[in-house]
Amino acid sequence: MSTQVKKQSVGFGSLIRRPEFGALIGALAVYIFFAIAGGAPFMAPGGSASWLNVAAELGIIALPVALVMIAGDLDLSVGSVLAASSMTLAILSGFYGLPTWVGIIAALLVGTLIGIANGYIVTKTNLPAFVVTLATLFAVSGLTLGLTRLLVGSTAVSMTADPTTKALFGTLLDGKFSVAIFWWLGVAVLVSWILYKSIFGNWIFAIGGDVISARATGIPVAKVRIALFAASGFGAALVGVLQTCMYNGAQVANGQSFVFNSIIAVVVGGVLLTGGYGSTIGVILGTLTFAIVNQGIYYTGWNADWAALILGILLLIAVLTNNTFRRLALSGGNKKEKKN
Repeated sequence: MSTQVKKQSVGFGSLIRRPEFGALIGALAVYIFFAIAGGAPFMAPGGSASWLNVAAELGIIALPVALVMIAGDLDLSVGSVLAASSMTLAILSGFYGLPTWVGIIAALLVGTLIGIANGYIVTKTNLPAFVVTLATLFAVSGLTLGLTRLLVGSTAVSMTADPTTKALFGTLLDGKFSVAIFWWLGVAVLVSWILYKSIFGNWIFAIGGDVISARATGIPVAKVRIALFAASGFGAALVGVLQTCMYNGAQVANGQSFVFNSIIAVVVGGVLLTGGYGSTIGVILGTLTFAIVNQGIYYTGWNADWAALILGILLLIAVLTNNTFRRLALSGGNKKEKKN
């Protein structure tokens, strides 16, 4: 069943049966709404940059998180992983003066290793990923805070990246658009290739559809799940590096908003919480929808508190519509099988 869902773009001619259809409608609706409410400033280059920059950082985390969720798991630790990675870079290259590239490699390794630990614990204990990664969220946050105070005596560390690193990770193009946008596009291409062009993508959908059947067919379920958690940790660490280079420093409280924002973007993008269903384009659209709402509210002159209300309503609508479109996709597939 899961493989059938993955290949629906080939099997169905109807746009409404695609997993990203609901996300497309949502993204268009919120953009039109804020284009009217926000006017020219929202549609100007500066306005577009404001939500694209937010979407880029969130998207780099949301895409690997989406893979984890398509496989039927959940990663709540990305916020603390981001903070731990950014502090690793800032402490090594800012406080101790090591080359910036050393700090970046160490930061990415920290994020990846935390992800591997999450996956290993989930697969070996059979505990729900929600519980394991929630525990990691608190444990890593506490460890980051404690070690930072112990090593530098503060909760914030300044750092100045070298010119090459600054250009690659922490610059604004035309003074507005973050270089993180290009990293986001690169991650999107890579995730799309994995999901739709590799056998690994088939395994992800199969595990999310029915983990017992996937294991019975010889799919290395444990290795795939660990790899997905490692990718999620790497994505969070990459955003930590980007933020540290952009803002010339890090704080232990960085990243906490990404914990649920990434899940909101993924769910709005059409990925089911139960796994086995979703698309890269949908996640990108869900990320854009979140960013447009998050930044567009400031161009309307309204109180920014309304953004949380709009996001909450969007999340509820997304869950309802995703279930509807999934039933349409599966019913269409069943009809095709009967005809054949």
